[in-house]
Order: sequence, then C-alpha cells, then structure tokens
Amino acid sequence: MSNTSFLSNNLKNIKPSVVSVIGAKVKELRSKDHDVIDLGIGEPDFDTPNNAKEAAIAAITDNHTHYPPIPGLDILKHAIIEKFKRENNLLYNKEHIIAGTGAKQIIFNALYSTINKDDEVLIPTPYWVSYPEMVKVVGGVPVFVKCEDDFSISIDDLKAKITNKTKWILLNSPNNPSGYCFSQENIEQIGALLKDHPNILILSDDIYEHLIYDDHIFFNIANICPELLDRILIVNGVSKAYAMTGWRIGYGASKNITLIKAMTSLQSHSTSGACSIAQHAAAEALGGPQSSVAIMRMSFCDRRNYVMDLIKKDVTRISFQCPHGAFYLFLNISDAIGKIGKNDFHITNSVSFAEYLLDNFYLAVVPGEAFGLDKYIRISFATNKEILKEAISRLKEAFLTIK
Repeated sequence: MSNTSFLSNNLKNIKPSVVSVIGAKVKELRSKDHDVIDLGIGEPDFDTPNNAKEAAIAAITDNHTHYPPIPGLDILKHAIIEKFKRENNLLYNKEHIIAGTGAKQIIFNALYSTINKDDEVLIPTPYWVSYPEMVKVVGGVPVFVKCEDDFSISIDDLKAKITNKTKWILLNSPNNPSGYCFSQENIEQIGALLKDHPNILILSDDIYEHLIYDDHIFFNIANICPELLDRILIVNGVSKAYAMTGWRIGYGASKNITLIKAMTSLQSHSTSGACSIAQHAAAEALGGPQSSVAIMRMSFCDRRNYVMDLIKKDVTRISFQCPHGAFYLFLNISDAIGKIGKNDFHITNSVSFAEYLLDNFYLAVVPGEAFGLDKYIRISFATNKEILKEAISRLKEAFLTIK
C-alpha cells in the first residue's frame, strides 16, 4: 500500500491550510533558536475579557458540565438573539439559531448539509483560505468572482458566473484578508441580482463585524435586503471581537428553519453540542459589558495606522489600500515578482516571496495565492508596535536585496 492510497479522494483534492503550514515552519525555526517574527497568525493578542472567564468558572462550579443540546444552550441562544436585536435590528428566535465549535464548523455544516456533487459556490476574491477547500471536500465546485480594484465585488463578473448549478454565494465583510467592508451600494447591487435567482443561498460571514475603523459602517445583506431573509445564513462567533479563539464558539442564524435543522442533524453525528463551559463564557461575552471590544478596536486602529505609516516611509515598493476593518494589511508585492534576491533566489510568486522572507529574514507572512490573489501577501497587525517596527524593518531589508 502506498503512503496515500488509503486516503479518500475528497481529502486528496484539498490543500492544507497555508496558515497552518507557515505556523509549523515558524515553530521549527524557533526550536532552532531563530528569532522569528510571525505576522501570519489571525487572532487578537488580547486576553479574553474577565467577565467571560468568570462566567466559565461559575459554570464549572455550578456543574454545567454535562452534554449540552446539539444546537446550543438556551443561555447562549438567548444572548445571540439579543445581540442580533440590539446590534443588527434583526429578530430571530431559538429555532433560528445554531451554535457550534467555531464559526468554521457552522460554515462547514451549512455547506455539507446543502451541496450535492458538482454544485457551485460563488466565492469573491480575495477569500478566506478555507472557503474553497471546504466547498471541495463536500463535493462542490468553488467558482471565483472577481473584485474591483478597491476589493468591491464586480457585479458584472458575479452575474456572468451564476449558472443553474449555483447553490451558494459566500460574503465576508470585513474581509479576510483585505479588510474591505462592503458598501451599502455594493450590497444593494448584489441583492438586486440575487432576487432574480431564488435558488441561491447566501452566507454572510460577519466574524470581524466589530473590528471596523474610522467612519466605516458595517452593513449586513439581511438588513439591506430583508426580502432575501429566508435564504440568508449569518455566521459569527466570539473569537475575534472577544479574543476567544481557543474557546471555539461560533454561531449561525437563519429564518430558514429547514437549513438550521439539517445543520443540527449533521452536527449531532459529528461533534454534538459545543463545550458547555465555553458556551456560558460566550453568552456572557455577547450579553455582558462591551467595553473590552471598544478598547481592542481602538488599539487595532492605532496599530493599523502605525504600520501603514512605517510601510509608506520605509518600503515604498509596496502598495496597499487602507483596510476598513479586521486586523490585516493586504500588501501588493508586484514589484518583487520576477526579480532575484540574494543567493540567486528567484521570486516567481507570492509563495516564493513568503519563503524568501521566512528563510532569510525570519519574517512570516501569508502568501496571497492562498487568498486567490497571487501578487499580494497578508500581514497581521494584531501584535505590539515594537514587533511591528522590527517586522517592517526586516521587510525593508528584504526589498533592498531584491533586484
């Protein structure tokens, strides 16, 4: 038997997460005492708010340690319902809500529950790295939709990509990796087009909803196009806004009860209910004081401005757009593609550029190829200014060697 002959075809068709691969390489280099700066990781560097931690401790003390209901505890569902009412002016009830082990599981549940072989899923570029791989693993076909220069969705290309096999469109705003937020006009254009295609489901990935800067406003297609509500699944979680990545709690909301029931049935045969203790913590995070979110948002905005100023000053061969939200900069490195670095290293694409940075300057970034745009790299500014300053210094040094 060969090393891979026993693997399913579904698994053979997907790529491992580039972020995970880079993370493993970072750990390897650090184990050899190299001073690696990792700007590839996608999580806040803040601690979970104390009120959420205290809620978890109380849940343990009160023995909330048994199997929870598959779609989520009532205390968490109530907090989610109130969150949507308070922040999004959207009204849901308990049967419209499902909680899972992270937002990623909610997305996977939705795709697995609805996609038949060769169904198509529309994915605007740039996209989060797991979208196309999840579509492929459930037997679907990812279809990529072009974005305009400002990262808004090209309505002409979206229209051209819709076929009778289209099952879903995946919308992510603020976007990972670009930080772009959909404008009301862009969402209205998308909604107007989708009205004429009643069989297409709409997934709105709002995981970075609370991390928006300056005067930009978060718009959700459920608010802008309420006539599409029965086709919309909103996905969110506590990982990014509340620095709770390790707690693994995400949630979905849809007026389409058939969809929620199908996702619940699938989850009953995979993970069952998410960790009961983490659900209590998430309920408190969503329903308790929100001051920690504001503090984190202000800090990220300050760091974004700081690192943008450094790049503008010191690495003029890189171009970028100011991100509206999230905690990433999506940097255009076209000027390095096709050039040669030290030791006659040929930089042919974003992957080789990322390898060059990591191997020679101990700076980890994520290549844009993973997001569908090869002439870019993604860096995270979810770290302190001292690290960011040193990181941009290394990036500057790298470009000085590329001719």
